[in-house]
Amino acid sequence: MREIQACEITAAVKEMCIEANYTLSADMKKRFEEASEQEESPLGRMIFSQLQENLRIAKEDRIPICQDTGMAIVFLNVGQEVHINGDLTKAVNEGVRQGYEEGYLRKSVVRDPLERENTGDNTPAVIHTSLVPGDQLEITVAPKGFGSENMSRIFMLKPADGAEGVKEAIISAVRDAGPNACPPIVVGVGIGGTFEKCALMAKHALTRDLNEPSPVPYVREMEQELLKRINGLGIGPGGLGGAVTALAVNIETYPTHIAGLPVAVNICCHVNRHAHRVL
Repeated sequence: MREIQACEITAAVKEMCIEANYTLSADMKKRFEEASEQEESPLGRMIFSQLQENLRIAKEDRIPICQDTGMAIVFLNVGQEVHINGDLTKAVNEGVRQGYEEGYLRKSVVRDPLERENTGDNTPAVIHTSLVPGDQLEITVAPKGFGSENMSRIFMLKPADGAEGVKEAIISAVRDAGPNACPPIVVGVGIGGTFEKCALMAKHALTRDLNEPSPVPYVREMEQELLKRINGLGIGPGGLGGAVTALAVNIETYPTHIAGLPVAVNICCHVNRHAHRVL
């Protein structure tokens, strides 16, 4: 049994909150640079240039990429041979609190969805914990801004809708989002499971390395087809028209019930922030 101190988790989460809000991950940088070269519209190329300048300033001056520094989404894969010395949830939330305080990140979380009083430290985080084999703790922090989050959708399709129905649902979600999700976007998709499972998969799909294609052949083909179709919508960078509306489409699937075909679409803006660590 390997022991991990709660304070180690707090320190890691704090650093990851700041890192994710100040700089793009390596996979996003690569895809962003490729997309800027693919853009054909003069206005679209100008938008890309402005976005790249913004990224450069944020990195060099150590300031947030975007004023909406998001609600902290934290995925934890806890090894079965790990003993955490302390309260895991408190450790994560303390890391978020410290990260948003020390990183001068905007506090955007309200204590109650209707009373709307700000918590003042961007806690609590939304934490998803999985128990996995091994003696390590894998942490992914993904601050999620709500301009794009508000554009996300869940569709409870019929099995008879099939693959084409799934594709049309995803395309319609992106089309309806238009410029509101701050394109060029990354599209996370969950197919299968239940109402809540497909939404969780769509969220998690946004954290997958954009340079790693799906290991499932039909999913990989669907991702490529959807990316092409989405970029054919002409929404473009900043929603001002162009050839690049999306940087990637990442899909996760799960077994489902014979009577259902749940589909969730979780859209993320052009920064698609995430940081990853293993303790």
